[in-house]
Amino acid sequence: GAVRAALLLPEEVELEEITMATGRNVMRAVRVSEFGGPEVLKLLSDVLLPNPKENQVLIKVHACGVNPVETYIRSGTHARKPALPYTPGTDVAGVIEAVGEHVTVFKKGDRIFANDTISGGYADYTVAAADTVFPLSDKLDFKQGAAIGIPYFTAFRALFQKGHAKAGETVLVHGASGGVGIAACQIARAYGLKVLGTAGTEEGMNIVLRNGAHKMFNHREADYVDKIKEFSGVQGVDVIIEMLANVNLATDLQLLSPGGRVMIVGSRGPIEINPRDTMMKESSIIGVSLFCATKKLMHECETALLAGIEAGWLKPVVGPEYPLEKVAKAHEHIINSRGALGKMVLLI
Repeated sequence: GAVRAALLLPEEVELEEITMATGRNVMRAVRVSEFGGPEVLKLLSDVLLPNPKENQVLIKVHACGVNPVETYIRSGTHARKPALPYTPGTDVAGVIEAVGEHVTVFKKGDRIFANDTISGGYADYTVAAADTVFPLSDKLDFKQGAAIGIPYFTAFRALFQKGHAKAGETVLVHGASGGVGIAACQIARAYGLKVLGTAGTEEGMNIVLRNGAHKMFNHREADYVDKIKEFSGVQGVDVIIEMLANVNLATDLQLLSPGGRVMIVGSRGPIEINPRDTMMKESSIIGVSLFCATKKLMHECETALLAGIEAGWLKPVVGPEYPLEKVAKAHEHIINSRGALGKMVLLI
């Protein structure tokens, strides 16, 4: 053993130590070798354990969030095309297994959540940059930890960094019962906005009412837009957080206040709008992507959200749960379900 260790490079020694600690140097991980439908997600059990380099940590994953964007990337229709093969997944929660060089803020055994990974989160273990990993409060379990990353950072960015929402303004969260929607309602309520939401099921509407919305509307009702207009009055809505722009954008422009903003968080295709509708009120249509946020802006999100966990208003609602073996089913569900009910997670 000692002779062999002397012949190894430092990172190999480290991997050897981790291997001894975990009893093996392979793990289960979902791999995508070609772009396509959910069936291209293959669970392999002989994937090499990743090794944390400097400023990185190795995480034993307990839960991983499933985000709609991961289905677009997997299908090959998204602007981001990772090199094949790859393991999807960014929002993980779990326990630090090992740390790379220069990592001082974390140690083996710490409970954490992350909003990005380097080797992919749909796996037993993942490597992440230490600055994308945060301590997980005892107030939250691993499933809730896996529901923070993309949803809450996106919601905060949409509301404040791009949407410039202010206390006292009215925000409409279109598709409020999913991960980003519930996050947006909790954040907006905590920051003093008047919160309206839409969902497609009675159950979804009730979940959102318990999580920050003052008033909910069922977007499956033919006249729901009129009901929102009636409720918001002549003033209209200041900010709309839009999860399905290809369906709602034209109507959103009708609902806005003078100077109102539509924040596009999600869209599944093109839509025709009348640009004149933006001129009448000098309204804006603004795209939102976490991938465009600088480190400084991400740090701002992180600081606000960790304070929210501490204060108790940031409480992720976990929705459908799938074991890693059922990952293809999870991807199918997140795109085709009748209405979201909280944040979907994989249990690992």
